[in-house]
Amino acid sequence: MHRYSYTLLFLILGCSVFTGCDKYLDIQPKGKTLLSTVNDYDQWLNAPSLANSFGAPFGYTNFMTDNVDFVNAATPPTTPQELLYTWSLQFTSDVVSAPVLWGEHYAHINHYNTVVLGIDMATNGTGSQRRALRAEALLGRSLEYFYLVNEYGNPYDSMTAGKDLAVPFVTSNDVTQTVPGRSTVDEIYKHIIDDTNEALADLPVNNSMNRLRGSRAAAYSLLARIYFYARNYTEASKNAELALNNTQATMINLNGPLPTSDQVGVRPDVIYGRFVLGNFPAALDFMRSFAGNDLRVTRMYYSLDNYQYTTRGATSFIPLQVTPSLQYVNTGTSIQEMKLIIAENAARNGELSVALQQLDDIRKNRFAASSYVPFQSSDKDEVLEEVLLERNHELAFSGLRWFDMRRLDKENRMGTVTRYDANGNVIATLPPHSSRYTLQIPTQVLSFNPGMPQNP
Repeated sequence: MHRYSYTLLFLILGCSVFTGCDKYLDIQPKGKTLLSTVNDYDQWLNAPSLANSFGAPFGYTNFMTDNVDFVNAATPPTTPQELLYTWSLQFTSDVVSAPVLWGEHYAHINHYNTVVLGIDMATNGTGSQRRALRAEALLGRSLEYFYLVNEYGNPYDSMTAGKDLAVPFVTSNDVTQTVPGRSTVDEIYKHIIDDTNEALADLPVNNSMNRLRGSRAAAYSLLARIYFYARNYTEASKNAELALNNTQATMINLNGPLPTSDQVGVRPDVIYGRFVLGNFPAALDFMRSFAGNDLRVTRMYYSLDNYQYTTRGATSFIPLQVTPSLQYVNTGTSIQEMKLIIAENAARNGELSVALQQLDDIRKNRFAASSYVPFQSSDKDEVLEEVLLERNHELAFSGLRWFDMRRLDKENRMGTVTRYDANGNVIATLPPHSSRYTLQIPTQVLSFNPGMPQNP
């Protein structure tokens, strides 16, 4: 593959999104070993920054979805949130600050690469411990590349993925080295599938004590998500089944007792956890799509118009206001995501009983028990539409809706998304098949790497 003389300066920029870039980077002099023991590497993987997902604290890709309505967004937009909300070409002109999304992902990748490259030389540990930590690092790196390829590469299309440019695949943690040019979408998908499969055998069987860390079920769940967005629904469903069969996670029933802790790492339904803070103004059409007895509304949305959905900006997805223990949104994998993957594959294949059972498994935990009626239909298209609607309701602000919009746009299932100012004037539109479904490479990256090809 053609290589460019890019430096890793964008990784240095990205490192600034860490909280202090970890004490190891602060106290060890240049040229000295930063990590030496197995315990050092284990604690390195506990860095709080790694638990934050795609644009902390809120999850920047959520701002681009059709579920959000910023009534008072400035015209023209100025903040990163407003620029994302209106699908601007760039989210800042500041070439000094860390690039939104890109910088965070590559900083995390640099963190994981440090483990992959150094763990074999660690002391005071067993071979199995070293292999397990390396496997966790490969898994974490795969998750970061999953986000990158779905942000900066075109939506997966088997006809074009071998030509569509994505992102550089960086396996070094040395900022003085050159890095490869932009790999194709297909190459990045292959890398993350291969790395995740390689990690599987050495991962812990159970991560229930801290679901922010890796496990075999976590790897299967990530493979399910990866295949799902490659639109290989059969393989996605197979891996989702394996994830469910290998996890001790259990779904939360909104009819019953809710978690007492707000920590995603111990939340019962999490398989492989990451998190952002839930705080988004919800679009009226989105809120109107919920059934009246759907408990997710009153458990996770705060309304100033008594849940009538007549006033723009009156209803927000902000669990902190109504259910503080759910204030952090799991952007990692979960029991319900796996069930929705199985349901969608089954609906697409006409296996309606399977799809309906998976739907029922989720919805009976989400609707008021006293009035719940399982959804029934013998119409394949109707069942698929219900699965897609349920997916949007359940995973609305988990960071996946933007990726779903891209995926569904490839199937001509997305109409034009429109943004309005406070007076109802159109300020931005996202038409079907828009190039804006793929983010441009950040200005900061191109300023250090002027030869890197830009997206349209």
